[in-house]
Amino acid sequence: MEIFGWTVARTRELAAKFKRGLSPVDNRGGWWPIIRESYAGAWQQNVTVTVEDALQYWAVFRCVSIISGDIAKCRLKLVERSPGGIWQEFASPAFSPVIRKPNPMQTRIQFFANWMESKLTRGNTYVLKVRDARGVVKSLRILDPGRVTPLIADDGEVFYRLNQDRVAALPAEVTVPASEIIHDRWNTLYHPLVGLSPIYAAGVNALAGLRIEQNTARLFTNGARPSAVLEAPAAISDETALRVKAYWDENFQGENAGKVAVLGDGLSYKQMTMTAVDAQLIEQLKWNDATIAGAFGVPAYMINAGTAPAYNNVEALNQQYYSQCLQIHIEGIELCLDEGLGLDAVEGHTYGVEFDLGDLLRMDTQAKIRTAVEGLKGVFKPNEARAWFDLPPVTGGDVVYLQQQNYSLEALNKRDQKEDPFASNTPAPAPGNDGGDDDDETGAANDNNAEAAASFGAEWQDWQARIGLVANG
Repeated sequence: MEIFGWTVARTRELAAKFKRGLSPVDNRGGWWPIIRESYAGAWQQNVTVTVEDALQYWAVFRCVSIISGDIAKCRLKLVERSPGGIWQEFASPAFSPVIRKPNPMQTRIQFFANWMESKLTRGNTYVLKVRDARGVVKSLRILDPGRVTPLIADDGEVFYRLNQDRVAALPAEVTVPASEIIHDRWNTLYHPLVGLSPIYAAGVNALAGLRIEQNTARLFTNGARPSAVLEAPAAISDETALRVKAYWDENFQGENAGKVAVLGDGLSYKQMTMTAVDAQLIEQLKWNDATIAGAFGVPAYMINAGTAPAYNNVEALNQQYYSQCLQIHIEGIELCLDEGLGLDAVEGHTYGVEFDLGDLLRMDTQAKIRTAVEGLKGVFKPNEARAWFDLPPVTGGDVVYLQQQNYSLEALNKRDQKEDPFASNTPAPAPGNDGGDDDDETGAANDNNAEAAASFGAEWQDWQARIGLVANG
């Protein structure tokens, strides 16, 4: 059955579930953009913090921006597991198009940034699958989390009620099975289908930061002069008090702040509120900012809320940031897409998607060069390392190289089993071995030497005889 351009398989069993009715799950702080219990007793005092209000505070805005931006800039790859257990990138006419271009109105970066913005601010990301006639997902559309409600059937099966959403091409309300929705959630503290945003925990800090900034803005609007009172030595009438107040506001507030006031009739100026120094304004703001960064898992120094580590090791800092903040989101998206696109159900193949984490080190040239040089020692091919720096391949660069003085442990063990492991391994020449060219040359040389010795011996004997004849004569 096709609804609004996407296909939903509807069976009798599914129709029966609708007939029995579906129950909404607990919505405690889930998709609803209001944090009702920002602190103990806040609900009774009618103190609420909306997501929109919290996002006005710069620390919350920056945490959402930096996490979503860092994940979105990593390229998503379609990979296949080879028989040897190696994941290799490949292209598929069924899956590659939707990975490169998730939908007609968003680029890949915009899509994943939107994915993470929804997850970080609402705790949930809902993605609607749009299928073609073959049932293959051809488009992915991120839904407004405020317009989606998870539902539970009597047997535990999950459905989603989607309200009207023009961006997702939903002109009316519709309920779809979980097979048509990719649901990525975070911090499911109250219900496994309802995620919570970090703003749920940092809402009070965001509200406090906003109030401090608003008070500071009013303070400097009044010429950096805090509120005060005018005291009279004796009782004055209400009419006189109103007249003096109006005169003071008109002549010494706003643009007129800082002018010299002349007080008569024994009036005196008395400060009421604390100054920025008394309130330790900067320290309070830094504490708020660091607390918000901690709720999102972002190192405080990355949002200028703390001092950067003294050691200059970019690779170690990036690794800490990845493991403590980005990894849970990156692997969550990969698993959601594996299941949502049906990559784990292709018969005879093991497909998957993974982000290219090398893009996180794109600007760290020193780390890339060091990794490439070390990897060339028996791990990478030279052309693979050259590709990291957008350099063309070279002849002979598709082979893994290793220096020849390296020996395997097995070979070294065989050496150590000998009685004298460090004895010379050059064998002594076998006697009478004339099987090679060197032996032939040596034999010929020996024959020549024998002939020369025999000739010299005959001459020597003849010479001795001559000497004897001469001596006898």
